[in-house]
Amino acid sequence: MSDKRKNIVLRFGIVYTIICLSFFLVIYRILVIQFVEHDKWMALAAQNIKTNIVVKPNRGNIYACDGRLMASSIPTYYVYMDLRVPALHEKGGKLFKNNIDSLSMCLSGFFRDKSAYQYKALLARAYQNGTGEFQLYPKKITYSELKQLKTLPLFRLGRNKSGLISKVLFRRVRPFGSLAKRTIGDIYAEESKGGKNGIELSFNTNLLGTPGISTREKVANSYMNTIQVEPIDGMDITTTIDVDLQDIAEKALMDGVKKFDAAVGYVILMEVHSGEVKAIVNLQRNEDGTYTENKNGAVSDMAEPGSTFKVASLMAAIDDGKVKITDTINTYNGLFKFGTRTMTDHNANHGGYHKITVAQAIYASSNIGISRAIVKAYGHNPSEFVNKLYAMKLNERMNLEIPGAASPQIKHPNDKTHEWSNTTLPWMSVGYETQIPPIYTLAFYNSIANDGKLIRPFFVKSISHNGQIIKEFTTEVINPLICKPSTLRDIRSTLLGVVEDKLGTAQGVRSKYVRIAGKSGTAQISQGKGGYKTGGTKHQVAFCGYFPYEKPLYTCICVMRQPGIGYASGGTMTGSVFKNIAEQVMALNSNRKPSHMDTDSIDKEHMIPVTKVGYYKAIQTVMNAFKLPLAANSTDWVKAFAEEKQTRIEKIVVTKNVVPDLSGMGAKDAVFILENMGLNVQVIGRGKVISQNMKPGTFARKGSSVMINLQ
Repeated sequence: MSDKRKNIVLRFGIVYTIICLSFFLVIYRILVIQFVEHDKWMALAAQNIKTNIVVKPNRGNIYACDGRLMASSIPTYYVYMDLRVPALHEKGGKLFKNNIDSLSMCLSGFFRDKSAYQYKALLARAYQNGTGEFQLYPKKITYSELKQLKTLPLFRLGRNKSGLISKVLFRRVRPFGSLAKRTIGDIYAEESKGGKNGIELSFNTNLLGTPGISTREKVANSYMNTIQVEPIDGMDITTTIDVDLQDIAEKALMDGVKKFDAAVGYVILMEVHSGEVKAIVNLQRNEDGTYTENKNGAVSDMAEPGSTFKVASLMAAIDDGKVKITDTINTYNGLFKFGTRTMTDHNANHGGYHKITVAQAIYASSNIGISRAIVKAYGHNPSEFVNKLYAMKLNERMNLEIPGAASPQIKHPNDKTHEWSNTTLPWMSVGYETQIPPIYTLAFYNSIANDGKLIRPFFVKSISHNGQIIKEFTTEVINPLICKPSTLRDIRSTLLGVVEDKLGTAQGVRSKYVRIAGKSGTAQISQGKGGYKTGGTKHQVAFCGYFPYEKPLYTCICVMRQPGIGYASGGTMTGSVFKNIAEQVMALNSNRKPSHMDTDSIDKEHMIPVTKVGYYKAIQTVMNAFKLPLAANSTDWVKAFAEEKQTRIEKIVVTKNVVPDLSGMGAKDAVFILENMGLNVQVIGRGKVISQNMKPGTFARKGSSVMINLQ
């Protein structure tokens, strides 16, 4: 018994001694590492730790006024292969040699830019040369493509064994494509440089965010990143742009510049009472004849405004009590000499206007009429005229959010840096010898619609971060009353006359659906030292106004430079674009929020709605839903006529191979009928069919092209 006890004690003593020795060895080793080998191990650790690695923040988004995304950053990747990693060279490079064939085949199928043989040759050469970063593909790939790439042979083993490297870059995308492209702006390819132009540049500091800091440490043969300072993502910008109104404006201007072959076209649409810019379009013609947004000329172009400036001249004279719109001015035969220069009216070749009122001089856009009125009022003291324009704040810089925005240049007789001659006043009064960007002309006309209040147009509503609004932008008043109320009434009546009077230069702008007031402008473009005639006469045409006339909601300006087709006319060319925009905007507005104004305008005696020509069952479904009377019918295609008590129906005969009369039909139904006949259909315009290039009754030859015009 005692022998067993001795054995147990002996064994326990041995174990205890071993434990104590181990403990002392550990303590000894710690002391050696801590004090003797300290520098050695710290140096080794330093090799496996990277400090102060910049962690990029996410750039903020840009939104439309209703929250729809207009610009955002998405990650893209360049992919490389580090062929120096030890795992690829172990055991004579067995891992690399066993996988190079399958990897080359998969890379060829994945990228589709080289054959498997070419990939194998390139990889083998890079492996032999010990290439650190062999670029697998020259273009950027998406995150989903990177995930797929990581499933290929060899790469699925991970970075440490395969050497696959990815470098992230952020690409700025615009979900609505070119819509408001120049106003939203671009960023540099190297994102750290930030915004290049537009809102991206103007609000770059807010969008950029604050970088964070991390360390990268090798632990157990893998790298681990540790965030030391969290990055702060960029703030979001909500603009005033309305995507739907922007789309309307862009399409209308595109149709206009193509129709008249203009070199440049601008449109700005602004809310009257708030100053929010709802749409802005800048189109420049490229060498191949296409149009793109290359420059934000709507806010930066310095050009003589021409006849749109006549309204400001007249407003100054009326407000000073020097002119009345009922005054009579003799314009003679359309030619009149001021000093050494002869001024011409646009109808001089037809004998001129002779005696007309001042109001009619605006309707007809008579240069002589307005210039004679202004010279009579201010000829003895031109400074008084310019001082009045300055008092109206027409020369005031508005500090717009768009980089590169210009400001008006209205010279003064006392300013010796600009030449002032005895012909400056008459020519300035009709929009020459002064330079005003389109957005400033828009702001002036907006003050007429806004009861005399001149406000700053603006493009950004708010800055927010994580859903919380940091800063809001609201209406900023530049001049609370640009002129007397009585002056404003006179000016408004003249602007309505431009569109509705028989002498009006913009009678084509008159609409059945919305009442428009405004002023057309046609100006010769100065070629600098070469004058106005060098290389042929070039024109800028414009129309600026507001709608609806009774209770203005929107102000709009349309400008075209160097139209190549047709007689240069602001009322005809830019006026047609303006009218198109106004009608579509009001139609969209009525669909969004019907108001008492809409219902007040309904003719109570004719409650049966007007119906397009079309498919009877579709008409029947709508009429039944609204419990409206409809005449019975047994055919598919019909014309519908709204009568006092019901909708009358007339049959349309549609046979397989004969083109029917499509007048009054909507695009959907017209295209359906024609394509069922095997015809290729081209649709121009919107609304109802007003004409077709294939006459009704024509045999429909399969594959032929037919064009239908809608309005």
